[in-house]
Amino acid sequence: MAHTQPKFVAYYRVSTKRQGASGLGIAAQRSAVAAYLNGTSGVIAAEFTEMESGRRSDRPALEQALTTARIHQAALVVAKVDRLTRSVGFLSKLLEAGVDVRFSDMPAIEGPTGRFMLQQMAAVAELEAGLISSRTKAALAAAKARGTKLGGNRGVRLTNAARAKGRAEQSSRAQSRAGDLAPLLLQLRSNGIASANAMAAALTARDIPTARGGRKWSAVQVRRIIARIDGWERMVLPAP
Repeated sequence: MAHTQPKFVAYYRVSTKRQGASGLGIAAQRSAVAAYLNGTSGVIAAEFTEMESGRRSDRPALEQALTTARIHQAALVVAKVDRLTRSVGFLSKLLEAGVDVRFSDMPAIEGPTGRFMLQQMAAVAELEAGLISSRTKAALAAAKARGTKLGGNRGVRLTNAARAKGRAEQSSRAQSRAGDLAPLLLQLRSNGIASANAMAAALTARDIPTARGGRKWSAVQVRRIIARIDGWERMVLPAP
């Protein structure tokens, strides 16, 4: 099997139009990202630049970068943590976006800053697990004190619930990916690439991975994506 180079989507941000116009801030960020990728043998699939304040969370370029990263199953690479955000809440939302985020100033999540981030995430997860465990034990103890019979076949119900939850999560991921791919499929259709076979060939040629990471698309996979896009037949490209 041929070795596939890891893909990255680069995101650069400058706080002022002057920084963006001069290119100095962007140049430094590009150099930092290039140095990081040099140690990973990775390639940049796309680059996005934003001129926004770090305090704002409505960043269209970042949204585009995240969508592109999901489509290519690539990691988002940022020169420095503070280029992305100083808001813990916003970082939490970013971590839920389903994209692996790398920072050039924290290779392999090393150093005191990286360890601190990991410790904070681990501490939150540990606290949540501890609270759930405590509430569960307290509820069972109270039920037992009331004379409620514990045991039985609750495990079967939990297993069924877990399966249902897994199916729901899988469906949600499929729906999200269909939304990410919709603009690209719509663009292909507007260029005369309308059949499922032709679209599958186009996606394969663009090296866009399938949901399972494969590199070759089939017409069946394309039809499944289209079936999840609401109003596909009525969709038209916006005027340029």
